Amino acid sequence: MLPTVYRSVLTAGVVAAASCAGPPPADADPALRRALVDLALAQRGAPYRYGGRDPRGFDCSGLIWWLHRQLDIEVPRDSLAQYRASRPVPLRDLRPGDLVFFRTDGARVSHVGLYLGDGRFLHAPGRGRTVGIDRLDADYWRRRFAGGGRFLP
Repeated sequence: MLPTVYRSVLTAGVVAAASCAGPPPADADPALRRALVDLALAQRGAPYRYGGRDPRGFDCSGLIWWLHRQLDIEVPRDSLAQYRASRPVPLRDLRPGDLVFFRTDGARVSHVGLYLGDGRFLHAPGRGRTVGIDRLDADYWRRRFAGGGRFLP
């Protein structure tokens, strides 16, 4: 399930964390964030498929679910549940690997993407499109932004 390179990064991070004295860091190991972002970028061009949750086809929350699952991080399956279960992160504090949530169908959260840094996020945008990158400051996304969230330890 988990590619060897990501398993190695994850194992190295766990070993390093276990060998350090004191409380755990407030945020995830940068190597874990990088592994999540690299895995996400490798999915660019995958087709959108409603209910999809693997590289043969993703919907937005299926993409997020699958990415985290590859790194043994449990995440709910749908975007609203992901929003509710994640730790809130203000826009100014987003880091690569965090989630960005949007209200595209009215008042409730209905879309999710993975923040890449520099105002960019990767997501499965919808029918007839493929997994790709957009900007948070694009008018459409800026007006629908609901908040950021974090599942990384």
